[in-house]
Amino acid sequence: MTRGQGPTVRRRRLASELRRLRERAELTIDEVGEKLECSASKISRIETGHVGVTPRDARDMLELYGVRGDEQEALVQLAREARKRGWWHAYNEVFTGAFVGLEADASSLRAFQALLVPGLLQTERYARAVIHAMRPDAADAEIERRVAARMTRQRLLSDPSPPEYWAVVDEAVLRRVVGGAEVMAEQLGRLADVAQLPHVTIQVVPFGAGAHPGMEGPFLILGFPEQADPDVVYVDSTSSGVYLELEPDVRRYALMFDHLRAAALGPDDSVNVIADAARRFEQRSE
Repeated sequence: MTRGQGPTVRRRRLASELRRLRERAELTIDEVGEKLECSASKISRIETGHVGVTPRDARDMLELYGVRGDEQEALVQLAREARKRGWWHAYNEVFTGAFVGLEADASSLRAFQALLVPGLLQTERYARAVIHAMRPDAADAEIERRVAARMTRQRLLSDPSPPEYWAVVDEAVLRRVVGGAEVMAEQLGRLADVAQLPHVTIQVVPFGAGAHPGMEGPFLILGFPEQADPDVVYVDSTSSGVYLELEPDVRRYALMFDHLRAAALGPDDSVNVIADAARRFEQRSE
């Protein structure tokens, strides 16, 4: 897949363009809603990318904004493409919001995790143990569905045109026993192997580094190939996530990530530490 061509990014791009064109036409959201005989909240949700826009609605909005001819047709076509369904729609009970669609289209991913192996790098058994721990009241069928969704999501890193993936993890990720020694040995062995891929970099922030910016919590910075699609930060939580798109917020997290990279062991030393931890767990599981 060519990066930056998926439906989620196209919807985000269209939303931004519709907002820009409305402001250029010097119309308020309320005025647009009144003229198109729809609620202002619908226009607001379209402009923030929370809901899609039909080609017909896009055409009506563009007509109101004075956009016609080839420019209008190009944006209406963008609306059509933004309504296509990605693979993640098969797991719509697992994936909520735009996160997976944005991740699938990113050209670069910069992740920090303080407690867990990042989702894109988890083995099946590690993922199952994590999901079970986080959702102790979930039925087995739900847990297996979530594990399957996570494994499918990982195909991103073996895509013919994969994103550049850079993960920084706290040393606690290597020490916390998830699923038992055998599961940990397998998981850390996987980390060491994946780190050999040319588009993957993994670094470990050792305990000796002391306090660091990542103690605020896990986050992911998603970068896109087109200038029209600015970077976005996804701040993860157990039940939901927050998207930060304002330039000052993105810049702050980019600076945090740079500080984390500087505090971490180098990539080669990190792989050695991960491999050593894997061997220790392997010995414990024998």
